[in-house]
Amino acid sequence: MGLLFCTVFYDFDPTQVSVVLGVVFSSVMFLSMGQSSQIATYMAEREVFYKQRGANFFRTASYVLATSVSQIPLALVETLIFGSLVYWLCGFESEFKLFLIFEFVLFVMNLAMGMWFFFLCSVGPNENVVTPLGMVSILVFVIFAGFIVTKSQIPDYLIWAHRISPMTWSIRALSINQYRSTNMDVCIYDGVDYCKDYGMTMGVYYLDLFGLETEKSWIVYGIIYTLAMYILFMFMSFLGLEYLRYESPENVDVSEKTIEDEVYTVLETPRNTGSATASGDYVVEMDNREKNFTPVTVAFQDLHYFVPDPKNPKEQLELLKGINGFAVPGSITALMGSSGAGKTTLMDVIAGRKTGGKITGKIMLNGYEANNLAIRRCTGYCEQMDIHSEAATIREALTFSSFLRQDASIPNVKKYESVDECIELLGLEDIADQIIRGSSVEQMKRLTIGVELAAQPSVIFLDEPTSGLDARSAELIMDGVRKVANSGRTIICTIHQPSSEVFYLFDSLLLLKRGGETVFFGELGQKCRNLIDYFEGIPGVAPLPVGYNPATWMLECIGAGVGNTAADSTDFVNSFRNSAINRALEANMAKEGISVPSPDLPEMIYTEKRAADSKTQMKFVVWRFIQMYWRTPSYTLTRMYLALFLALVFGLIFVDVDYASYSGLNSGVGMVFVAALFQGMMTFQSVLPLACVERASFYRERASQTYNALWYFLGSTLAEIPYCFFSGALFTVVYYPFVGFSGFSKGVLFWLAISLMVLMQVYMGMMFAYAMPSEEVAAIIGLLCNSVFMMFMGFSPPAYSIPSGYTWLYKISPLRFPLSIMEALVFADCDELPTWNETTQSYENVGSQLGCQPMADSPATVGHITIKEYTEQYFGFEHDNITRYFFVVIGCIILFRILGLIALRYINHQKR
Repeated sequence: MGLLFCTVFYDFDPTQVSVVLGVVFSSVMFLSMGQSSQIATYMAEREVFYKQRGANFFRTASYVLATSVSQIPLALVETLIFGSLVYWLCGFESEFKLFLIFEFVLFVMNLAMGMWFFFLCSVGPNENVVTPLGMVSILVFVIFAGFIVTKSQIPDYLIWAHRISPMTWSIRALSINQYRSTNMDVCIYDGVDYCKDYGMTMGVYYLDLFGLETEKSWIVYGIIYTLAMYILFMFMSFLGLEYLRYESPENVDVSEKTIEDEVYTVLETPRNTGSATASGDYVVEMDNREKNFTPVTVAFQDLHYFVPDPKNPKEQLELLKGINGFAVPGSITALMGSSGAGKTTLMDVIAGRKTGGKITGKIMLNGYEANNLAIRRCTGYCEQMDIHSEAATIREALTFSSFLRQDASIPNVKKYESVDECIELLGLEDIADQIIRGSSVEQMKRLTIGVELAAQPSVIFLDEPTSGLDARSAELIMDGVRKVANSGRTIICTIHQPSSEVFYLFDSLLLLKRGGETVFFGELGQKCRNLIDYFEGIPGVAPLPVGYNPATWMLECIGAGVGNTAADSTDFVNSFRNSAINRALEANMAKEGISVPSPDLPEMIYTEKRAADSKTQMKFVVWRFIQMYWRTPSYTLTRMYLALFLALVFGLIFVDVDYASYSGLNSGVGMVFVAALFQGMMTFQSVLPLACVERASFYRERASQTYNALWYFLGSTLAEIPYCFFSGALFTVVYYPFVGFSGFSKGVLFWLAISLMVLMQVYMGMMFAYAMPSEEVAAIIGLLCNSVFMMFMGFSPPAYSIPSGYTWLYKISPLRFPLSIMEALVFADCDELPTWNETTQSYENVGSQLGCQPMADSPATVGHITIKEYTEQYFGFEHDNITRYFFVVIGCIILFRILGLIALRYINHQKR
C-alpha cells in the first residue's frame, strides 16, 4: 500500500491542498483500519485469558500491559515502512526532523488504534458484534476528523466529536508539520504573494482553508493527546477485562443439571458379551431394534503410510509399517500408543480421510476390498474437535445428518426414528431442543457421536472422544459409545491414556509404539486379563502393581509413559511378531468375512456419491442457513442497528448543508463516499468470522459426502439477500431525506445501489473466507483489496487526477460502480444544463434539480461550472451511465459468487 500511495500521489503539488491533506488523511485511515485485522486474534486470546485469569495465573493489568508492549515492534515496523515510502516519494518537505515527526505521529496513532480495537474486544460479547462496531467507530473518527467534513461545517452540537476524535489530532499535527515548514511558511510561493493577497503566509493560508489550527504547538498537543488516548484505551481495556465476562455465549439458555441427574451411568451399561470362540468365530448379541444399517467387519492388512521428509523432500518418511488388524460388529477396538506413534494417522488411513501422502496395503469391508466411496458412505467419523453449525438445535443437527446421510430409499419415518434412537442412546433428551451454541464440552462430545450415529453407519471412528473431559465425563461418553457398539455397530477409537474404568469398556486393542509398529493386537479379556498376561509374559517387564491402571502400565512398559524401565532393553515389536496372539491374528485375518469375502456377508457397494437426492440436500442445507441467520442476531441485528446509527450521524451532520457551493459539494460527495464505503466494509468484516466458523462444519460434512457444495453455496447466497436489502432500506429511509436529498424514484435507486454494494461486499468476504487459510489472513488480504479499491473509487484521488498508469485499476475497481450510481443520482441529475451568458457573467435557464445549479464559491482554477458538470468531470460519476453501472455491479456480484463457489469446491484448508 505504501508503494501504491507514493506512486498515485507521487511528488504532489503543495498548492493542491485537498490532495496533500488527502494523502495525510488516507495514511492515517489506512493504518487505523489495518488494526482491525487483529480483532480475530484478540477475541481468541480473550478465551485463554478468561481461563488463566480465573486460575490466578496473573493480574489483568499485567495482561493488558503485555499486550500493549507486544504491539510496539509490529507498529514500529509497519509505520517505518509505510511512512518512509509515503513521506519521501509523495513530496513532503525533505527535512529529516519533519520526517521523524511524521513517523512518530503515525506510530502513536497506530498504537492508539490498536489499543482501541483491543478495548472493543474486551467489552464486546463476540466477534459478530465487535467487528462491525470497530468499523463504525473508525467511520465516526473519520467523519469528524476535519477532512471529509471540515470543522466549519460540523454543527455546534456535534463539535465535541471533532475534538475528541484521535484522527483529528493526528491529521492536524501532520498537516501543520507540512505547511508550517521552512519552505512552506513563506509569503511568496510559486509567484503568488500570499501575505499581500490574503494577509498570511502560504502555509497558514492553506491550513486556514480547511479550518485547521496553524500554531506549531498543535503538533506537540497532537502527540500528547494521542498518547493520552492510548493510555486511556489501555485503562478502559483493563476495566473491561477485569469486570466483564462473556464465558457463556449470548442468546442461549442451556439448562444446567448436575452429573447425578444423567439418565445413564457407567454401571448401567454392561460390557459387550460378544466374544471370540476357540475357533475364532465372533458371536455378537444384538438388541431387538430394527436396524437401518448393515453390520460390517473392518479389516486392514499390511498398511504402510509414507509422507515426504520435510528435511529432504526427495526422501519419504514411513509413519505406518505393515499394520494388520480388524474390528467386528458390536465391539469397540482401541487404537493406542504414545504421542507420535501413529494412532490417529492409522485411523485416518482406514477411514479414507488422508488428503496427502502415499498409502499401500489393503482395507476390507466384510472381506471385500473397499474403495473410498464405500468407506465414506458406510462409516461415520467423530473428530477430536467438536465442530457443528451452532445455531441449530441438537435435534435439528441429528435430523440434518439422518436425512442427508441415510439412503434416499429409506422412508422419512425411519429417519426420524433414527434421530430418536440417537437421543435415547446418548442421553440427550433433556437438551435435544436447545441450540447447540452454549453446550458443555461433554454435551458437544455426545452430539458429535450422535451426528455420526444418526447417519446409521455400519462403522464409527472416534478420534480421542474423551479429550478435554474430566474422568467422570469421559466415563459417561464412553458409556454412550458402549451402547452404540451394543447396537451392532463396529467402533474403532483412538484414545490416549484412559482411566481403568474407561479402559475396561473396550473389547480389543491395537497398540502402536513410536515409529508406527504394532506391539499388541487382540482381545483385552475380562478386566484386561489377556493384555496383562501377555505383557507379564515378556522377559524384563515388571508385573502390574495391585490397583494400578492397566492402560498406564501398558504404555509405561513400551516406553510411552513415565516409568519406561523395560522399553530400552526389550524389543516389543519382535516379541509380538513371534507371539501366539500374532499367530491368532493371522489365522483370524484369513477367515471369511475378515479379509476374505464371505457368501453370507454383503459387499458394500454404492452407486451414488451421496445418499440423499439433490432436492433433499437443497431443502435441508438452504433451510439451515436461513435458520442460522435468524438465530444469530449478533450478526444480523448488529448490522441493522449500525446502519440506522450511521444514517442518523450523517443526517445530524448534513441536515443544513448547501450542496450548491464548492465546499458543500465536496463534503456531500465525500459524505456519500464514506457512507457507501463503510457500509460495505462493515459487512465485509462482519461476514468473515461467521463464514470461517461455518466453513469448519462444511469441511467435516463434505468429508462425509453429506451434500454437494453447490447447495451450501446456494444457501449462503440466498440467506444474505433479505438482510442486505433490509439494512439498505433502513439506512436509506432515514439517511436520504435527512441529509436533504429528494425524489422518490431516485431514493429507490439509491437504496438498490447501496444494497447491491453491501451484498457485493458480503459475497467478496465469503470468497476470501473460503479461499484463505484462516480468518486473520482473509481479513488482512480483504483489507488490502478494499484499500486498493477505495483509492480508485474516484473520490480521493479524484478521477481526473489518477495517473495514467493506474487508470486500469480505476476502471476495474468494483466499488466504483455502486458509488457512481449513488453520487450521480443526487449530484449529476439534470435534464437540461443551463447556459452561460458571457455578457451577464451568469447562468440562464437554471432548472430546479440540484445538478443544474451553478456551483458557488468555486476556485479560480475551476471557473464557472454546474454541480452536474463538476461531479462528472472531476469525479467521473456520470448520470448517463447509471444503467450500465447497475449491470456492472450485478456482474461483479455474480463474479464474486462464482469465485466463491470455485474456492468452496476446490480449496480445502483442512490438511490431514
